Amino acid sequence: MFRKILIANRGEIACRVMETAARMGVRTIAVYSDADAQAKHVAMADEAVHIGPPPVADSYLKGDRIIQAALDTGAEAIHPGYGFLSENPDFVDAVEAAGLTFIGPSADAIRAMGLKDAAKKLMEQAGVPVVPGYHGAEQDPAFLAAEADKIGYPVLIKARAGGGGKGMRKVDDPKDFMSMLEGAQREGQASFGDPAVLIEKWITTPRHIEVQVFGDGTRAIHLNERDCSLQRRHQKVIEEAPAPGMTLEMRTAMGDAAVKAAEAIGYSGAGTIEFIVDGGDGLHPDKFWFMEMNTRLQVEHPVTEAITGIDLVEWQLRVASGEPLPMAQEDVPLIGHAFEARLYAEDAARGFLPATGTLTHLSFPDVARADSGIRAGDTITPHYDPMIAKIITHGPNRDAALGALLKALEDTRVAGSLTNLPFLAALCRHDGFRRGEVDTGLIGRDQDALTALPAPSPQARATAAIAALGLTNGKGRQGFTLWQPLTHSVTLTHDETPHTARVTIHPDGVEVDDVSRAKQLDHAVSGDRITVFEGATPHVFTRVDPLTAAADATGGDSITAPMPGLVKLVMTTEGAQVTKGDALMVLEAMKMEHTLTAPRDGVVATLGAAPGTQVSDGDILLTLEPETP
Repeated sequence: MFRKILIANRGEIACRVMETAARMGVRTIAVYSDADAQAKHVAMADEAVHIGPPPVADSYLKGDRIIQAALDTGAEAIHPGYGFLSENPDFVDAVEAAGLTFIGPSADAIRAMGLKDAAKKLMEQAGVPVVPGYHGAEQDPAFLAAEADKIGYPVLIKARAGGGGKGMRKVDDPKDFMSMLEGAQREGQASFGDPAVLIEKWITTPRHIEVQVFGDGTRAIHLNERDCSLQRRHQKVIEEAPAPGMTLEMRTAMGDAAVKAAEAIGYSGAGTIEFIVDGGDGLHPDKFWFMEMNTRLQVEHPVTEAITGIDLVEWQLRVASGEPLPMAQEDVPLIGHAFEARLYAEDAARGFLPATGTLTHLSFPDVARADSGIRAGDTITPHYDPMIAKIITHGPNRDAALGALLKALEDTRVAGSLTNLPFLAALCRHDGFRRGEVDTGLIGRDQDALTALPAPSPQARATAAIAALGLTNGKGRQGFTLWQPLTHSVTLTHDETPHTARVTIHPDGVEVDDVSRAKQLDHAVSGDRITVFEGATPHVFTRVDPLTAAADATGGDSITAPMPGLVKLVMTTEGAQVTKGDALMVLEAMKMEHTLTAPRDGVVATLGAAPGTQVSDGDILLTLEPETP
């Protein structure tokens, strides 16, 4: 077994690897950028090495610096985590050339599966079913459009490199094909340095079911499946294992195909074979197709750990150090049911736009496993993925595990940034999801209802008013009270709407407007900002200084940056006539593109940003001429 390893990653996955390494007596080395100097993974490691400024291209993607850090600190091996360099075969070659061990598959295996088009040809040769489509090298737009016509709409344009939902576009109408193709190519280039795409038939009722495999270079086994069908913007939200409705016949067929795929490339370590499944009429062994292989540990690996009792990171370390597979296929258990919910800093109501901010309060319930690389006081920046934590629950059956997940979400406390916590809880309450009726279109069909935020209750408003006046100890109990009633007024805004509350202090409690002696809810206070936790919904109130004048609002006459990012495209000019909903700009943030549209009909007055401009949250990017009366 290794004595010391370097983790070439950050955040949650770096912390996750360190936990297992510490339990096994293996010392760990962290690497960090300027933005991560005080990060949790740096504090957890035995040693830490600075590798560059915040942009990943100048730090976490600098393989030579990372290898040198491993050599300088005496590490014997490098664990890549997921993302960044985890599926870069050139990095694997460089690691091994330096005399170090790469904790993962060989460079040849990664290359075999790294490009989706080549991987699908390889899988066809190995007898693994693949999705109908065009997987060739020709990238002429007109040719690709003709192939899409042959396949039949709707089709899916997909970047041939990478994963994580980046560089993917569903196209329903041929007239939209070219613009969607350009967007997928730009995103593929920005995320993976490769603009090439493939075209596939869109499965009408698709389910995303993947199989966890593990190999030692000569043989492989599978550790059951995970259902990852709950997705927004082609990115996973809640994963579970086993898949709802899975039969022994289907599991055997998918598991055999996954093992066949892994052994075809001499796979070593943890990997995932992703399948697209037609779930329109239940699960059938002839209705699943190979989609891609992720040649690394997956974000959602904890649900497999929960149903098998296996520590996948421990297996990674053991196999990479030369030990054989720890278990035979017939000995792999399947115990109960597990869920994982991904808690993100994002604005679900605004199309899941990434959010930023300093987390002034963060806590998780003890009843759930919470994998996180973030602590209270840490800042979510635009430089990295905005995931705050993964919340994992396990139970004897699906209903019990899902009930535990909902309770865990309702007891999670986050303040300082918008998050998708209310959205996750709404998903857990969704009737179809509770019945196990899952497919990749579920969120899109019911997105408005799932992202709608409940209004704060009178108790929540009362708690905010009392907290704004400093009349609680922060734990839901009143502080000092007077012998006779005394009334204060305080103005708070919630969702940009002001409200003035009258707070009367009595010897036996506090009365707020029409709420008398109400039970106070959990809350957190940071300056003038009060976050009241009501179930899984954090209601944010801001105390208004009566001497502060309201800033002039630009209303519907401008477009502002919804987050920090880079302006990629400007599709209009000053003086141009635009119609409400017209696409005017494309902003790239966190490797995803966001199209900004006209807020109303009008004429463009000014352009505040050109392609290539780095902008901050709230910057005015474009203004329209005032409407004439």
